[in-house]
Amino acid sequence: MSDASVTTAPQDTGDPYALSHLDALESEGVHIFREVAGEFERPVILFSGGKDSIVMLHLALKAFQPAPVPFGLLHVDTGHNFPEVIEYRDRVVAEHGLRLHVASVQDFIDRGELKERPDGTRNPLQTVPLLDAIGTGRYDAVFGGGRRDEEKARAKERVFSLRDEFGGWDPRRQRPELWQLYNGRHSPGEHVRVFPLSNWTELDVWQYIAREKIDLPEIYYAHRREVFSRNGMWLAPGEWGGPAGAESVETRQVRYRTVGDMSCTGAVDSDADTIEKVITEIAASRLTERGATRADDKLSEAAMEDRKREGYF
Repeated sequence: MSDASVTTAPQDTGDPYALSHLDALESEGVHIFREVAGEFERPVILFSGGKDSIVMLHLALKAFQPAPVPFGLLHVDTGHNFPEVIEYRDRVVAEHGLRLHVASVQDFIDRGELKERPDGTRNPLQTVPLLDAIGTGRYDAVFGGGRRDEEKARAKERVFSLRDEFGGWDPRRQRPELWQLYNGRHSPGEHVRVFPLSNWTELDVWQYIAREKIDLPEIYYAHRREVFSRNGMWLAPGEWGGPAGAESVETRQVRYRTVGDMSCTGAVDSDADTIEKVITEIAASRLTERGATRADDKLSEAAMEDRKREGYF
């Protein structure tokens, strides 16, 4: 019996109608998608091709099958994405006949509306294209794959997170969500960010991927790759500014726990080349994937919360 089958097996409670924890999380996610479809006029799903947005899309497909997903997808493209992830994104969109809108950071740079950062990182530059796409598309609900276990600022957020007319987040405006009752009321110009995976952990996500046999970009599994070391992270070399100085490129056996801008998303040393091995590795880890592999979250103690107040996820 594989590790995955052991970790995902439902507990025997003696109740034939009891749900396993993965069934309960899935049921909650499906309920949230259907609730948004009933409350809002123009929802959209943020889709990056990362594991959390892939699971989120999987839940949306389940929520409305056999009908098509009634929402489009929105990807904020930094221009520094992993090629494997972009290939996966386009393949999934074609496979399910989905509508995809791409908001390009590069377009905003070319028009002079954004400037490159000295460190070459574009993740913090995503906020302006994101808010522009939300305004242009008149989206009143925007699904995101954020989870509360990722980062302390995200732990403060509700499933339905109200954003003001500038896309900003104020933790003091968070609404109670007792008994899975979600309040989507908002004023003109405001919108709601919706997080169906709020109560999931990284391990839950991987166990669900194993159970549902969900395909992922291959960078999530151990492979040989050129990387260089910076501030304790293995980063991918590229035109954005690495390696520099005494930094040198080497080939290592690594995998990625999260997907983002290549300039700030670190790989981890790993031999986990199967989903069973990944689950075992994650179960033993004491660092969240963002804490271990996202350099943009280390810019300051409150880096994520500051960006969320400005409109970032």
